[in-house]
Amino acid sequence: MNRWIVWCAWLAGSASVCAQGTTGLSERDFLTDVPLVLSVSRLPQRLDDTPGAVTVLDREFIRLSGARDVADLLRLVPGFQSSMSFESIAPQASYHGGFSSYSNRIQVLVDGRSTYSAYFIGSVEPGLQSVAMDDIERIEVLRGSNSAAYGARAFLGVINIVTRDPVDIQGTQLSLNAGNNAIGDARASMGWSAEKASFRLAVDRRSDAGLAGSNGANRIDRFNFRADLRPASGDELQLRLGTLAIDAGKGDPSQLDNLARDTRYESSYLQLDWRRSLDQDQDLALSYSHGHETYRDAFPYSLQAFGINDSIAIDASGVSRSDTLSLQHTWRAGSRLRMVWGAEFRREQVISRPVYNTDDALTTNFSRLFGNLEWRPEKNLVLNAGAMAESSSTSGSSLAPRLMLNWHLADGQTLRVGASRAYRPPSTYEQFADVRYIWNGHLLEVSTLSSGKVQPESVFSREVGYLGILPQLALNLDVRAFHERIDGFITQLNTTRPKDYANTENFSVHGLEYQLKWQPWSGTRFMFNQAYLNFSLIDRGIENGLAVDYGNALPAPKLASTLTWFQKLPGNLDLSIMHQDSGTMTPQRTGHDHQAAMTRTDLRLAAPLRLGAQRGELAVVVQNLGLPYMDADPAYAFQRRAFVTVRLNQ
Repeated sequence: MNRWIVWCAWLAGSASVCAQGTTGLSERDFLTDVPLVLSVSRLPQRLDDTPGAVTVLDREFIRLSGARDVADLLRLVPGFQSSMSFESIAPQASYHGGFSSYSNRIQVLVDGRSTYSAYFIGSVEPGLQSVAMDDIERIEVLRGSNSAAYGARAFLGVINIVTRDPVDIQGTQLSLNAGNNAIGDARASMGWSAEKASFRLAVDRRSDAGLAGSNGANRIDRFNFRADLRPASGDELQLRLGTLAIDAGKGDPSQLDNLARDTRYESSYLQLDWRRSLDQDQDLALSYSHGHETYRDAFPYSLQAFGINDSIAIDASGVSRSDTLSLQHTWRAGSRLRMVWGAEFRREQVISRPVYNTDDALTTNFSRLFGNLEWRPEKNLVLNAGAMAESSSTSGSSLAPRLMLNWHLADGQTLRVGASRAYRPPSTYEQFADVRYIWNGHLLEVSTLSSGKVQPESVFSREVGYLGILPQLALNLDVRAFHERIDGFITQLNTTRPKDYANTENFSVHGLEYQLKWQPWSGTRFMFNQAYLNFSLIDRGIENGLAVDYGNALPAPKLASTLTWFQKLPGNLDLSIMHQDSGTMTPQRTGHDHQAAMTRTDLRLAAPLRLGAQRGELAVVVQNLGLPYMDADPAYAFQRRAFVTVRLNQ
């Protein structure tokens, strides 16, 4: 902690030198800076009225951070952990613990569309790679369960990525990143307008050599199109479609059951959103989305251990499809009461003979009814109440309620207290996996065989929070104290053969996290985050009659701290410094007893650029100024990376 005090003192002293001669900010600059949040209760709300703690990462923050993807950016949010490994699918982020190679207990939305991966046990990794950083307007991160609004996949939180309005991106934009570790990124976009319509088209590529020690050479290719149409007064129609392709190196040449190879993941989506204003107090919204995933991953496996001088293909390839249709109605009764309610139907299908031992599509249907209301019984009190009734064709029914009271103690100060319950049904793989090794028609081994006995997980969350927007001190403070009890936690039983999934343990996570934003003068911004987490085992599950022992596994650090400093320098230069300290935790691929800490400091310096009629920016980014740190696996390390960014707008 002492080095953090020294760090803060040094930064404050340095900033005061940089700020000499700048103008101070008025109270109005702070009082008006209360953003509207769209994704917490499905109602547009001021940040101090939302039923939970929300971190908003705006477009300027994203640009100044120098992050190349959303997963890397989320490590700057309190309580989040990130990995840059492509070993599972792509870089991932998780809240309050990675728990596994697939972060599948938070929901990722892109413009309200769920990017849940039906093929990869609900992984958020492909969803975090859906959109290039320059196409994002803001990211809203609800830290805490939100199944009351978005169903089972919002078990521990929601990340809503809001893309930029086509009206804001007119003309052409080009950007390039180039640097060591084979970093080579390129993006081009074009925006144009017509009568009652606006359009945006963007293509980009992100590539590098991956983590040191991994079978790297990773590449992400994206295409995204958006059209906003206004066919009649009171109507809005939005069309979005796009594709994502991830080519990644995986495996290790020394591991016979995980040989080095190249894999490919492809996905595509179509989204249609229609909104109609029925009158000044009522809105109706209808949405449909379709998603498709294809995965190719196969390599030869020697049968010497079976006494056979031959090999078979270890294959994890397959496809999945999802379709979602939702209808919601928003109603307002003056300034005291607002309500949103609606229904959603979602169908997911997964097909993979190597993974499920059948050519049939495994289908899961979800039916959902939801409602959320915001009621102001008094001027300074806001009650948010909501629930989601959800029925799964494979896991039964559940009800996820939430109740939160916001008390505006004084101007700019809000106290929150509330509770919620949520459920996560097992994924298709956790229920129906059937992985077999067959040679010449002979069954050699059943590697994974899900018994189908696994039940949904549940979490009961209680929290107390404080949000202070304090212009007299030029700062914003967001504090969240929480207790989360998770029952029936689903894990794979690795000591059995074949492997199975079971509800192995009940445990609790409690702690405190806060986010402090300070803008002492014009052109200077600090953000300091800390998260204190404590995991307490309530009882262990039973495997083959024995208590399951997870050793010293720690899915998240007990203490993690992040300091971000953005400084405007003379000559209109932008300086960014991001420093992160995270205590020891068990990385996702290390086994139960291996633990590692990480310290990382990033630096970015940018200058405005003008070439004829084109304006833009030239930036130099250095990630991880210090020593390499372990990422995902003891053999993998995130080393120093440096690259140059060029952006041009016309």
